[in-house]
Amino acid sequence: MRPLTLLVLLALALAQGLTFPRSTLYVEGNGQRHTLKVEVADTPERQAQGLMFRTHLGEDEGMVFLFSAPTAGGFWMKNTLIPLSIAFFDRQGVVLRILDMAPCKKDPCPVYYPGVVYQGALEVNQGWFARRGLKEGARVGGPALSLWPR
Repeated sequence: MRPLTLLVLLALALAQGLTFPRSTLYVEGNGQRHTLKVEVADTPERQAQGLMFRTHLGEDEGMVFLFSAPTAGGFWMKNTLIPLSIAFFDRQGVVLRILDMAPCKKDPCPVYYPGVVYQGALEVNQGWFARRGLKEGARVGGPALSLWPR
């Protein structure tokens, strides 16, 4: 086996071996509460992996990214196979920005910057927020937020 092939296989095996805590959260807005099952990306390793290499995400499933400090950093879709929407929110759970992101099959991959300072982000299937009439100002809450790094 060629060294590069072995390296790629090793990277894929390691990436698939990373586990994420599972929890629930809700998004409130437009007079309604919508509940999601989420995986929690609460460490730099989990945040770097995100939803890479996934081929499916259930309709009411997602991944929540919880950062220990406020950030204005962007997200990219390198090796992410499904189109996503992302809501950036503050420590109080207030949604500050919602963006749609497209899968990236080859470099260079665009970086999606929210243009706001946030401390959490929620990735779901593309259009999930729009189908529910959820906009900036909606609120994120629930058990998953108890895993926020200190």
